[in-house]
Amino acid sequence: MTNPSRHLRGILVTCLVIAAGCSSISQLKDLETIGSDLNSSQAQFWLALETLCGESFEGRVVQNQPANDEFDKARLVMHVRKCGPNEIRIPFFVDENRSRTWVITRTETGLRLKHDHRHEDGNEDEVTQYGGDTQQPGSSNEQEFYADGFTAQLIPAAATNIWTMEVRPGTKFAYGLRREGTDRRFRAEFDLTKPIETPLPPWGHE
Repeated sequence: MTNPSRHLRGILVTCLVIAAGCSSISQLKDLETIGSDLNSSQAQFWLALETLCGESFEGRVVQNQPANDEFDKARLVMHVRKCGPNEIRIPFFVDENRSRTWVITRTETGLRLKHDHRHEDGNEDEVTQYGGDTQQPGSSNEQEFYADGFTAQLIPAAATNIWTMEVRPGTKFAYGLRREGTDRRFRAEFDLTKPIETPLPPWGHE
């Protein structure tokens, strides 16, 4: 007799493969693994990030309120540097500043985003490892991360932060922030149609 849970899992994987446009056995195995503890939208989102692994892209600020010249006039680069079964690391460079890395991990309840900040000597900044977790299934293209308790203690003003990551395969990647109850808004978009040369490693990760 067919195991119902195995049958349902097979249907889920098949649907994910069709939706993500997968064509290889390795991608199928990835979906089976991801689908075991993530909902289908988050599994597809994770896979979309993985398909960018090893590539780098240039971006620009499309929203920044209040304005901040450090970002508005800088060259922005993201590099999907490392993709493991439970963690994806994406360094984010602002001109020559290589202090920032976005770290996306899988949890028992969804996805988590943290910000790894380092000094040029590799030591952690005093303000680092802030971020939060998903609270909703999101979509295959976009996920929202709500500030966690650690962030609220470290940066009280950021207690209502909601970060977003968006992946439109073959088109763009976006990173955004909104601070509920305030006018704070930030969004940077990266052109996925034009990969660029791999940048230097982020500080502390030579």
